Amino acid sequence: MISLSSAKTKGLSDTALVDSLPTSANQEDHVSMATYASRRLTTMAENSGTIVAIELLAGCQGMDFRRPLKSSTLLEDVFMLVREKVAFYDKDRYFAPDIAAAKALVMSGKLRQIFGSSLL
Repeated sequence: MISLSSAKTKGLSDTALVDSLPTSANQEDHVSMATYASRRLTTMAENSGTIVAIELLAGCQGMDFRRPLKSSTLLEDVFMLVREKVAFYDKDRYFAPDIAAAKALVMSGKLRQIFGSSLL
């Protein structure tokens, strides 16, 4: 099941520094929040992956609606990669499996391989 709460994501994005507990007249910080901050990164990456996957599906659907027009070579490569995993939405259906497939694609790093250094 995909659970995405914008309030939860926003809460996770707050800096851990605000939860730091300095001691000794603010000279030392023996209660570092670094471990807590690093644990949140996994959840934040998962949430971001889901958001990018949904946007990717919406973009591909839009490209399908504009056919026979074509986009750039890079975007057409991404489009084909997505369409290998998720079919065009020609009728209403349950989206969770499609979102999960697109998210797996996003998290796999295959899109980064297509774009390579052009993302920098």
